[in-house]
Amino acid sequence: MRTLNKTLNGSRALALLMALMAPVAPLTVARAAPAQPAASAVPADVASGARLQLRWELQRNEFAAQGPGARTQARLILTNRDTRPLPPQGWSLYFNSMDGVTPGALPGNLVLEQVAGSYFRVRPDANFAGLAPGQTLDIVYYHPDIVIKLGKAPVGPYLVYDAAPDVGVAIKDYALLPVTRPEQTDKGNTGHRPLVTPADTYRANLHADTLPASAVPPVFPTPLKLEQGAGTLAVKALPAIAAPAALRNEAALARSLFPADLPAGGPPLRLSVGQVAGQDSPEAYTLAVRSTGIDIVGNSAAGVSYGLQTLRDLLPLPSAADLALPEVSITDAPRFGYRGFMLDVSRNFQNKETVFKWLDLMARFKMNKFHFHLTEDEGWRLEIAGLPELTSIGAVRGHSAKPGVRLQPAYGSGPDPQDPHGSGYYSRADYIAILRYAAARHIEVIPELEMPGHARAAVQAMEARYHRLKAAGSKEAAKYLLNDFADKSVYKSPQLYTDHVLNPGLESSYTFVEHVVDEVVKLHRAAGVPLHTLYMGGDELPNGAWEGSPAAHAMMQKHKLATTADLWDYFYDRVDGMLRKRGLFMSGWEEIAARKTMLAGRHKLIPNPRFTQRGFSAYVWNNTEGAEDLAYRLANAGYDIVLAPVTKMYMDMAYNPNPEEPGVNWGDYIELDTVYDFIPFDYLKNASDAQRLGKDGLTDYGKGKVRGLEATIFTETLREPASVEYLVMPRLLAVAERAWAADPAWATEADKTKAAALHRTAWSGFVNALGGRVLPRLDLDGVDVAYRIAPPGLLVEGGRVLVNHVLPGFTLRYTTDGSDPTSASRPVTGPIAERGVIKVAAFDRKGRAGLVARVEHVEHVEDD
Repeated sequence: MRTLNKTLNGSRALALLMALMAPVAPLTVARAAPAQPAASAVPADVASGARLQLRWELQRNEFAAQGPGARTQARLILTNRDTRPLPPQGWSLYFNSMDGVTPGALPGNLVLEQVAGSYFRVRPDANFAGLAPGQTLDIVYYHPDIVIKLGKAPVGPYLVYDAAPDVGVAIKDYALLPVTRPEQTDKGNTGHRPLVTPADTYRANLHADTLPASAVPPVFPTPLKLEQGAGTLAVKALPAIAAPAALRNEAALARSLFPADLPAGGPPLRLSVGQVAGQDSPEAYTLAVRSTGIDIVGNSAAGVSYGLQTLRDLLPLPSAADLALPEVSITDAPRFGYRGFMLDVSRNFQNKETVFKWLDLMARFKMNKFHFHLTEDEGWRLEIAGLPELTSIGAVRGHSAKPGVRLQPAYGSGPDPQDPHGSGYYSRADYIAILRYAAARHIEVIPELEMPGHARAAVQAMEARYHRLKAAGSKEAAKYLLNDFADKSVYKSPQLYTDHVLNPGLESSYTFVEHVVDEVVKLHRAAGVPLHTLYMGGDELPNGAWEGSPAAHAMMQKHKLATTADLWDYFYDRVDGMLRKRGLFMSGWEEIAARKTMLAGRHKLIPNPRFTQRGFSAYVWNNTEGAEDLAYRLANAGYDIVLAPVTKMYMDMAYNPNPEEPGVNWGDYIELDTVYDFIPFDYLKNASDAQRLGKDGLTDYGKGKVRGLEATIFTETLREPASVEYLVMPRLLAVAERAWAADPAWATEADKTKAAALHRTAWSGFVNALGGRVLPRLDLDGVDVAYRIAPPGLLVEGGRVLVNHVLPGFTLRYTTDGSDPTSASRPVTGPIAERGVIKVAAFDRKGRAGLVARVEHVEHVEDD
């Protein structure tokens, strides 16, 4: 028999992907976005975009005759389902395509044009014949690089007629066709990884053992010290909680851990703040469960809160018949003081309730820093007093024929300015509520104001403000202007923008930054929540920015700056001064601590000597293409570092190369074990000698500069909250383990054979805890997290189909007739001997099915 060369059933996987990308009914945002002009403005005798059908197909990958170059031929299949024609002239089909498409003349008398960034349109040329009712048009075009992930397909398509240029009508009947044929999945000599088969998955899952319940680690993340007693504490009544007034939030958390319908009179549960012997961390705690009751002592209220989360983990699952706790004594403290999660709400907006949900999940798994990515090219998401355009324009995406009305569509937001993920922002009251919600859970909110690159939303909003006030004759029109109108710089960002950079040659740029900083400080003061740092961006300033700006050159001449790299230093020197004046320290991406230079004709980042003593905190994402040791070099040079390597901690990276698996792949593919295997102080340990050659390790001094770890999720391909949850969970749990627990024994063992054995033991404990207790508790507690349930592994061997799963504890169900398994399908109890099209899926405790794996099991043919 032949195992199909794909992990997932194509139709089911495509349905999943489209569900993750699909729009939903508009939600109320903090301020209503401007309404579209009435659709009646569209001419009555032409086809409506609402009655067009559109399909996207990856046709084939094409490869250069020499070298690794490749491109993808694709087509949009446009069918006119209306009773009226799509006319020969006077219309445009708009869409976004991440990483771009190749513009120019197309077959069929069409033209493909880049509007700006990832925003494109197809329009007819003078010889186009029109599209009659019932007819289909193939729009064949090219992606400049090979398409591996379906996230690069066009999104948010809509139709606009020249006669009604402000009216965009979404094409809602839009779908992606499966990618299954050899010419679609062929990767030639590009070096891209092959597809993952069910047999590959089966073999990978063999790296762990299924453990009996008694052998599964009882607490997650792994505590510093745990001693188990011989008995149990039966909880047949609600514990009597004793806590001082200062621990009222923790007392409320304690009450929530137990069923509300229990009678009163249970064992004592005592909460207190006191000194945890031998532990300096303010987050340290002790937890003692004895036959006489429960005691939790923390070095601070945060420590008490973490002790309660550990108590939650010790409780039996809500489905258990008896409520009893094992006698145990735990002393615990985190390895790192920084255990972070970054949520991007700018590419695609997420409402306040979604943020609350993530804060609850962070608290549950002892993570304490919420990096709030609030501003980007495609959205400014925080209300700033005195600058209404930041949200009336910078927080709204949708179609407009005129500049300065709103931002262009992006990432599937389409033409409607009421789209709940393209448009939206947090009012001042929303942000204050988020700050207080986080503080109650001992989570610090670190707001990010992205600059000087990735600033298009702010640049366009302040330009619109300028034009409005200038037309009104105001002398303050240019007060907050961020772009030099005479700038002739030639550059392009990774997101294909050529107009998205704040200009440090303008005094108005600094006026803007200072005003925004002051307003954010006021918001934290109003919330009663201290602000310690502002995250001031620094990411991906494209080469060439500012080079053609008269304002930038004038500023350089005034301050005797030789290069734009010096202008960068000048900008951050002034911004740092603003923060220090307000008692804040500077945080940002790695570039705030780095200096651009050239080595052998290539751009290279080196530690910037100018700011090593300023207390900058640099978050290092780049561990690729020669920068594998950049984080260590910056730490060794004296910068405080947060490790957020793209190949380990970027949750928007797809799990694997299969096209239908959601996520992006520009950095790497990240499976659960990829995150788990991260060794913070020696993440090149398992690299080859060639990869380690010339790379710096972390000095003892540098180790002291590593503040901790951060998982990040950027939302270019993620609109719905469930799609974010799918990519983040359960990988975030591996980040939580690495950030809280000390290095496992396998990470420091020099002998490779011993290290492998130690790794198997530890990995088995981790996946059994997740599959048997941690994730089921989320299901049964009603948290409603749409975490990824991986496809099972399938291997045909000895006339049987062998089945396993990365997370022991999930119920596996199968069918033999080619239909997808349901919660009523037969459970897998051992090897499957039946013949036919075998499909298997894992199910959570609520009966939710995971991804489906498929093999054809045919008589007398055995081939994996």
